[in-house]
Amino acid sequence: MKYMLLICAGGGGVEDPGDVPTIEQWLEEVGERRLHGSQMRPGDATTVRARGGEVLLTDGPFAETKEQICGYDLLECDSLEEAQGIAARHPVAFFGSVEVRPLFDDE
Repeated sequence: MKYMLLICAGGGGVEDPGDVPTIEQWLEEVGERRLHGSQMRPGDATTVRARGGEVLLTDGPFAETKEQICGYDLLECDSLEEAQGIAARHPVAFFGSVEVRPLFDDE
């Protein structure tokens, strides 16, 4: 099954930097289970809302949030638990957060 990891940065710092893997180490560990992924530039976002027949555009993500999505990874895993384990070892999980979301397969 496919799982989307939403990589969210912001908030606290790293408690023990010795335990944080590099992104290269994480990518090597994940291997072919990572189908695709990329960094994103949060400041370049446009928020689109449709209200009462009008389209409202706001530059940037919502300012009220402390964490912003700064990247994503698409995984193919046998279970949600496997995807959660991979997310827990992502370098950003040590100072930000990683959301794990199951996707509906194309089958």
